[in-house]
Amino acid sequence: MIRSATINDSEMIAALLTQLGYPNTQNFIQERITSLLEHPDAMLLVYEKEEKILALLSLHVIPQIALLGSFLRISYFVVDEQARSHHIGTELEAYATHIAQEKKCDRIEVHCHERRKDAHRFYAKHGYIESPKYFIKPLL
Repeated sequence: MIRSATINDSEMIAALLTQLGYPNTQNFIQERITSLLEHPDAMLLVYEKEEKILALLSLHVIPQIALLGSFLRISYFVVDEQARSHHIGTELEAYATHIAQEKKCDRIEVHCHERRKDAHRFYAKHGYIESPKYFIKPLL
């Protein structure tokens, strides 16, 4: 079942983020979840089966000024290592696509680190096209 995350999911979300390569979120995860749940253009979703959270999907709708539609950004997307290859990712990606269409978005964007080769294959299989330039400016 796909549902909105809650504060009560913080421990499981932190565990999934650790699998994604973001350890040590326990000290601030509840604050971040609260912030995302209150943000009007953000969605924080989990995939739950038998009262266990198996996946996390964080989405943001971003309005554009030069084009008619907004775009949907996948900010974080992780399926528990023990639950991969069970089509949970496919189900969540389809859900994200539905949300994007519902919100009149003209595309979905996702930044996926170069080291995540399995994720690259997943996105390509679902119709995503690589756009190789991505710049960041670290502030901390």
